[in-house]
Amino acid sequence: MSRALVLWCPDWPVTAVGIDAATAGAVVAQGQVAACTAAARAAGVRRGQRLRDAQRHAPELEVRDRDPDAEGRLFERVAAAIAEVTPWVEVVRPGMCALPARGAARYHGGEEALRILIQDTVVELGFDCGAGIADGLFAAELAARTGDGGSIVPPRGSAEFLAPYPVTVLGRPELAGLLDRLGVRTLEAFAALPVERVAERFGADGRVAHRLARGLEPRPVSPQPGRADLSVNTDFDPPADRADRVVFAAKSLADELHAGLAAAGLACVRLGIEVAWDDGREMARLWRHDGALSSLAVAERVRWQLAAWHPGEPADDAGERAGERAGEGAGEGTGGIARLRLCPDQLVPDEGRQQALWGQTDLADRVARAAARIQAMLGHHAITQPVLVGGRGPGDQVVRVPLGDLPPPLPAQGPWPGRLPAPAPAVVHPEPVPAVVTDAAGALVMVSARSTVSAPPAHLSVGGGPAAPVTAWTGPWPATEYWWDPERSRRRARFQLVTADAAYLVAVEGGEWHVEATYD
Repeated sequence: MSRALVLWCPDWPVTAVGIDAATAGAVVAQGQVAACTAAARAAGVRRGQRLRDAQRHAPELEVRDRDPDAEGRLFERVAAAIAEVTPWVEVVRPGMCALPARGAARYHGGEEALRILIQDTVVELGFDCGAGIADGLFAAELAARTGDGGSIVPPRGSAEFLAPYPVTVLGRPELAGLLDRLGVRTLEAFAALPVERVAERFGADGRVAHRLARGLEPRPVSPQPGRADLSVNTDFDPPADRADRVVFAAKSLADELHAGLAAAGLACVRLGIEVAWDDGREMARLWRHDGALSSLAVAERVRWQLAAWHPGEPADDAGERAGERAGEGAGEGTGGIARLRLCPDQLVPDEGRQQALWGQTDLADRVARAAARIQAMLGHHAITQPVLVGGRGPGDQVVRVPLGDLPPPLPAQGPWPGRLPAPAPAVVHPEPVPAVVTDAAGALVMVSARSTVSAPPAHLSVGGGPAAPVTAWTGPWPATEYWWDPERSRRRARFQLVTADAAYLVAVEGGEWHVEATYD
């Protein structure tokens, strides 16, 4: 098994948004804590907590929204610095990278010397980190998280090193929960189970996890004959001076690459992205993914590289301007991008999917091709699809995602205080429609801070039209949102009102009424 060095930067999502490690801070995604500082953890904040629970533990918690683009752009600086020490740097994800340790250790005087050199290189950039060396990435990652700055696992000692760890470190919550109920709570106990029984009970993913627990690579070695070059590239004439042009070409190249891999029955889990400027500079980076990188994921990584590699600009400025330009000069001799090349670096057998039988046309493929043509003409955001997510109001529960993009991660199902009950409205207005709700005496209906209605709603006027009698109503559903953020804080109450012609979802906020949605 090959020796690997993994460099791990703790709390990278927090670092990327600029929260100081000494400050109690957290990065939030979909209403839950995605990462937090050591000071926040000391106060009781944990990853996966609901934001309100985290703020109960740390009332002065500094909260920021997660920014995956900033994470990728900033970590490119780390990868570039390590590449000055050894060129074979593989980005596992923003905040973690790996490199083969055997050759680099011989050159730099041993594994411990290499580990300290890599760690010092990153610390000099101003980032806290740990570095670990072991047989395989999984054990090396855990070694990077141990001790004060990481450790080295002796050759053929990964199984013994992993034995006391709980099964939760496998990163498979459902499998870990099931193993815990079966009384299997450590990697040692899991590794002791027969391979055949693990495959029968837990399937292919359980078999991969079992190999990791035994200190092996996720997949066994499978020698294969040499293949033709499957890399793809495109030349820009004239050289591209805008990043969006290169990113769009990267998506098309990725589609071409995937078509070639599919014809060979393969999938790529590690991809090399090479960019060449017309002044002779060349940059390359390896990117890893647990599964096959989608075309959109490839384009995203190209965008990160262009933002981080833009010469002569601070990292933050480069990130902001990456969508505007890729090569126009920040100094003498700087030119546009002349070539983009995608190289499949690590191939695995493609498990495939069931196709239509008897020569029938796959409708999904026809739709995808038609959508791709429209997006090429009108832009990537020209075609979107609705995705259900969590939220209180009907407009909050649906997010429109460009066709081909991965859907946003679904938040927890609840509870959502103030969420409307079923059924959902038929029409959600893009912009709230002004309305007036009055009582029997003609006075405006109001809702107090204790959610008490001043009087039963009697008349409803929509968009300045005539007032219609309210035949039935229910509510209010009060909601206080973003109360911790003075700029985004809002308080409103929703009602369902029925008139002779239609049913409406109305809301009052700041003493003003509006119609959010209409029921059939």
